[in-house]
Amino acid sequence: MKKMTVIGAGGQMGQWFAKYFTSEGFEVTGYDSENKITGKDIIQSDSLVGAILKADYVVLCTPTRRTPEIIRLIAKEMKRGTYLIEISSEKSKVVSSLSKMPDKINPICIHPMFGPGIKTIKGQNIISVPIKDAKKELTVTKSLFEGANFVTIDAIEHDKKIAVILGLTHLMNVVFANIISKDEKMHLTEKMSGTTFRVQKTLAESIMTESPELIETIIANPEIRRVAEEFWKDIGRLLTAVQESKTEEVINYIKECQERLEKYNDINESYKKLTKMVKAVEK
Repeated sequence: MKKMTVIGAGGQMGQWFAKYFTSEGFEVTGYDSENKITGKDIIQSDSLVGAILKADYVVLCTPTRRTPEIIRLIAKEMKRGTYLIEISSEKSKVVSSLSKMPDKINPICIHPMFGPGIKTIKGQNIISVPIKDAKKELTVTKSLFEGANFVTIDAIEHDKKIAVILGLTHLMNVVFANIISKDEKMHLTEKMSGTTFRVQKTLAESIMTESPELIETIIANPEIRRVAEEFWKDIGRLLTAVQESKTEEVINYIKECQERLEKYNDINESYKKLTKMVKAVEK
């Protein structure tokens, strides 16, 4: 039986991976220095090095800031020919640590684009960042997560894309959540609200179920500066135009945006999907 160790097994993603690999027939060992490990059939280790000595695979579900240091601590202790799997949401610093590991260890650098609430891996997106041998690393990843969709991209491009995919969405929703959390008449707001507000509120609240540390890591991605500054500048531009009654400027901004979106998407279909989503949620 293959042995899988989950470092950070008490965290939300750690719990998900421990459960997933148990269901895939692995013998799973968990280690966590901060959270209590729950879950059936997980062997609990009380030391980091003890947890990894016999493992065939080690998956790091650790805070991104601490991951490079943990890689350095455990890589030299792991068995020859084993795999060290890393899942953080920002890759540039981590990739440098994975590249410096001893040759006896195989690095696997992935970013699962799903949260711990999913029931099945089928159809979920996993990003693979090549470290030493792109083909071998992807083959191993595909065998561990059968049924998922895979995208291969280098670390720098990954961080640029993630600045929009996660960074911008988190930034907007955290601020939105903060503003509505101060609404002392939320029941009245709820009664008055339409589709858009209900969907936005649900999205913002679900993002706020993530740990503050994870959200901070996501919005601390250095690549977000460029996107966030454009966001900030455009909000300022629109508000100024509205205050100065520059109706034409605002309308043109919206029309140009609609035209660009329609090159890639049928935005009327998106509206239909939104309506379906709300119906599904409110059944």
